[in-house]
Amino acid sequence: MHSGIMTKLRRQLLRRNARHQNNGTQTRAEPVYKDPRELQIMREAGRIVARVHVAMKEAIKPGVSTLELDEIALDILRKHNATSSFYGYNGFPANICASINEELVHGIPNKRRVLQEGDIISVDIGSYYRGFIGDSGWTYAVGSITPDAQRVMDVTEGSLWAGIAQAVPGNQVRDIGRAIQQHVESHNMYIVKEYTGHGIGRAMHEAPQVLNYVSGDADSSLVLRPGLVLAIEPMVQLGTEKTKTLKDKWTVISKDRSLSAHFEHTVAITNQGPEILTLL
Repeated sequence: MHSGIMTKLRRQLLRRNARHQNNGTQTRAEPVYKDPRELQIMREAGRIVARVHVAMKEAIKPGVSTLELDEIALDILRKHNATSSFYGYNGFPANICASINEELVHGIPNKRRVLQEGDIISVDIGSYYRGFIGDSGWTYAVGSITPDAQRVMDVTEGSLWAGIAQAVPGNQVRDIGRAIQQHVESHNMYIVKEYTGHGIGRAMHEAPQVLNYVSGDADSSLVLRPGLVLAIEPMVQLGTEKTKTLKDKWTVISKDRSLSAHFEHTVAITNQGPEILTLL
């Protein structure tokens, strides 16, 4: 979850960092580096998430409710001795986030939210397995979609791969954000700056925060080294960078109700290059 779930807590962290920058001081929470045993468990947690996404791709079609998707996800998590890392997180009431069209993130599955031809849906999935978390979000087409919908999906996914390519030892966190920002803005779309990627491991949100744009925040200068695991997750909107949160206090939408997309992988920094943990 941005920030797979990016919540009030994350927004408070962003504001705190902004205050530190304005005061001329730089503070940074210490990242948690994983040893080989811990990385292996995170690979297993990530593969469970990947299996859920395979099932999502097969299940997403017109007439399916987002609650049905939630139930499918929970069934797969349970079959692999995992639980949802989202359920109950700061009170989140579901196992996955299911966000349709202008909904950017944190959509709550509901039996009355039925997919229609032409929709796009972002599904964010987190597994909790043997003490560690895997986290990945993906945006899917529901049947045939408009050129604009395809474009926002393609640009967002492309920015994810651009960011992952920079996740190598010796680079800084800001190199990931720069690559994402350049890719998105070169296609005249908008990075949502309020929500970010993050370190991940035993906790959903660990240091560093991984902004999807260039900033002077305290974490941006962190040098990447092996053992660090990041959730890299660009969130992009077609018409504006501004968002608003609906009355359910979770669902975030684009302020102008333009289409939104979200793509995310959990990525380990290794001497051999970035290792994507949320792929089969």
